[in-house]
Amino acid sequence: MLYRTLSQAETTDIKSRILYEDNHLMIFNKRSGEIVQGDKTGDEPLSETLKAYIAVRDGKPGQVFLGVPHRLDRPVSGAVIFAKTSKALSRLAEMFREGTVHKRYWALCCSAPSPESGELRDFLVRNEKSNKSFIVSNPRPDAKEAVLRYSLIAHTDRYHLVEVELLTGRHHQIRCQLSGAGCPIKGDLKYGAPRSNPDGGISLHERRIYFRHPVSHAEIDVTAPLPPTFPISAGS
Repeated sequence: MLYRTLSQAETTDIKSRILYEDNHLMIFNKRSGEIVQGDKTGDEPLSETLKAYIAVRDGKPGQVFLGVPHRLDRPVSGAVIFAKTSKALSRLAEMFREGTVHKRYWALCCSAPSPESGELRDFLVRNEKSNKSFIVSNPRPDAKEAVLRYSLIAHTDRYHLVEVELLTGRHHQIRCQLSGAGCPIKGDLKYGAPRSNPDGGISLHERRIYFRHPVSHAEIDVTAPLPPTFPISAGS
């Protein structure tokens, strides 16, 4: 298997964004605009870029295994786990299904949530044609329950930083539910933000991910640095 040659700048950049790595998995700080896995756009996904990086770095003459147990939407940034072995991939996939991989997101919102902390519980319906989720008032066969906890942790005159803990994993869940609560995410035109971000992304970042290692069972707890385009932080 031949992988494309990465430039020195690409190699340096990738190395700087590896948050954790061992023989079984890698946790990487994704930028807004990057795709985790191949899609209809044909753009190179991170899974392939990282395979090329590992192939050269580790001197692997054959195919590099790198599985994708979960994804982040293209306009979202933050921590993404990749599995370097089939054992880790199958176990991580099961852990995501069981909800034993814990994630904290930071969302920069256009309005403050009220109350400042609490739980949102909605029923969401996904529209495949528009690639958008909608809140429906009553349960129906095509609706899925979506639950998250949130807390306002910082603010400026214009924006409000909200930490979100996902308790379910639905399509565009954070984006849809925060918008439904009256506080759309900065840059998220699809869900009610008044204007786009200069880079075309949205101000939603998977800030922290923690779980028990699928093979060694060690406690893994990783924080992803904020992108420079985030104009607010909470002590970091």
